Amino acid sequence: MNYKSALEKLFSLHQFGIKLGLENTVKLLKYIGDPHKHLKYFHIAGSNGKGSTSSFIASILMELGFRTGLYTSPHLVKFNERIRINGIMIDDDYVVNFMNSVEDYIGENEVTFFELTTAMAFKYFYDMKVEYCVIETGLGGRLDSTNVINPFISIITTISLEHTNILGNSIEEIAAEKGGIIKKNIPVITGLLPNEAIDVLITKAKNLSAPVYQLKNYLVQRDNSVSLNIDDVINLYSLPLKGYHQFINATLAISAIKIVFKNFSNEKIFKGLKNVINNSGIQGRYELFSKSPLIIFDSAHNIEGVQSFINEYKKLNIPKVDSKIIFAVMKDKEYNAMLKMLKDYFNYFYFSTVDYERAEDPAKLKQIADSLSIDSEITLTPEIIINNHRIKGGNSLIVLGSIYFLGEIKNKLMNVSS
Repeated sequence: MNYKSALEKLFSLHQFGIKLGLENTVKLLKYIGDPHKHLKYFHIAGSNGKGSTSSFIASILMELGFRTGLYTSPHLVKFNERIRINGIMIDDDYVVNFMNSVEDYIGENEVTFFELTTAMAFKYFYDMKVEYCVIETGLGGRLDSTNVINPFISIITTISLEHTNILGNSIEEIAAEKGGIIKKNIPVITGLLPNEAIDVLITKAKNLSAPVYQLKNYLVQRDNSVSLNIDDVINLYSLPLKGYHQFINATLAISAIKIVFKNFSNEKIFKGLKNVINNSGIQGRYELFSKSPLIIFDSAHNIEGVQSFINEYKKLNIPKVDSKIIFAVMKDKEYNAMLKMLKDYFNYFYFSTVDYERAEDPAKLKQIADSLSIDSEITLTPEIIINNHRIKGGNSLIVLGSIYFLGEIKNKLMNVSS
């Protein structure tokens, strides 16, 4: 099995869909030697912000001198982006060797893509002698494959209505699922959550004797900056990741680090924040793809994410005229409301899709756009529209939606440009 065939085998496991539950993961991990039992963890769940928060935590840990593993999903361009040590992606050869080692097992068991990828991450971190692992949940928390670990701290970033067909139809139900990562006697810190979510999480934590830290008790928000007062005061005025919501993600990451480690230099914190892109490889978070003409990639994939994007974008005061957006989304998202939010900022929409089973049909998006009097068309070649915008210019072109979509476009752009 070479790298290409190893990935083909791995991606073929999407046929088994999403299986919520830990039994399969526990069985698989036992088969490969239970590597997860020998590692130290930060565990992050949430509707939005978990990828950025994970990246901030990992970057700070690296600047503190720890050999740090980072497991996130999904990837943008290459599978290996999901599993990193000190910012460096897992080696192709390790992926091949791992897939060879479990080939018989997955031939006899219906292992899902995410279960196997999670097991690969734990095995890689163990083999490479990682000191701390930063683990982002895939979906939910309670029954997510990553929830076999016993972390130093659990972090819950945001709670909003998402994946309602799987996680529940209310904030309370979704909070209960995300709160499933809370462990007995292990501290948990929460981002700026709705009261109904906080109530659920506090009750869950109390039942498990888990200390609860709420970011709102340590955070002072201003128009363009924040102050965090936990042990001492840290002021943040700018970050490499754009958008005010990134201040919240960064201070949540700092708070988690400060709860676990009592004494360390704030200089290391600032260095970790400054180097987050290089240290984690994070992309697609209000990413300035081109400054002139303006092209922004943003992985806003639900109402909360779109609002965060709009909050940052409207600071640019760009006229609606000749401002365009390429948009693709998953079937389970509230895209009707998202389009209503975006229509005031763009005069033309391109609706596209991605090669993924959960992707919504762009024809449905156009139908809604027509009902909202939005000028639009369907495109299956967004990379050509982007390259044309580079040549012809215009006020702005935004590429917005699922991170799967952003990754597919970046992959196509590399091929078009080569």
